[in-house]
Amino acid sequence: MKTLLNIIWLVLCGFWMAIGYVVAGIVCCILIITIPFGIASFRIAGYALWPFGRTVVRDPSAGAASAVGNVIWLIFAGIWLAIGHIGTGIVLCLTIIGIPLGIANFKMIPISLLPLGSRIVSTDVRLAPPVTNPAVRY
Repeated sequence: MKTLLNIIWLVLCGFWMAIGYVVAGIVCCILIITIPFGIASFRIAGYALWPFGRTVVRDPSAGAASAVGNVIWLIFAGIWLAIGHIGTGIVLCLTIIGIPLGIANFKMIPISLLPLGSRIVSTDVRLAPPVTNPAVRY
């Protein structure tokens, strides 16, 4: 089912969204100081191509630099990208076939707002619970 949804997504909106993120990434990489934003844009472009079966998780080891970068990203690009995802999601939800695609668009809003300090992971991978006490074995 994920593959079918990803193919429909790719044809209807994923390809164009990915192109937009790639163009933004290229512009950010040309302006040397914004290379971290460019790398984040390329990661989001891959996610925009094939979102079903993957999710975004916050990286607990992200530091203060990620927080500062996210504030800068939010001001200059994040709000506009989120508005684009909201608008596209609403339009896609107008049809029954588009409802899962609209929900996927809404799912992309957090990473479009705060891309630094997050990872895109497969939903098929089960993460082991964190070990708080090394003496405890699972």
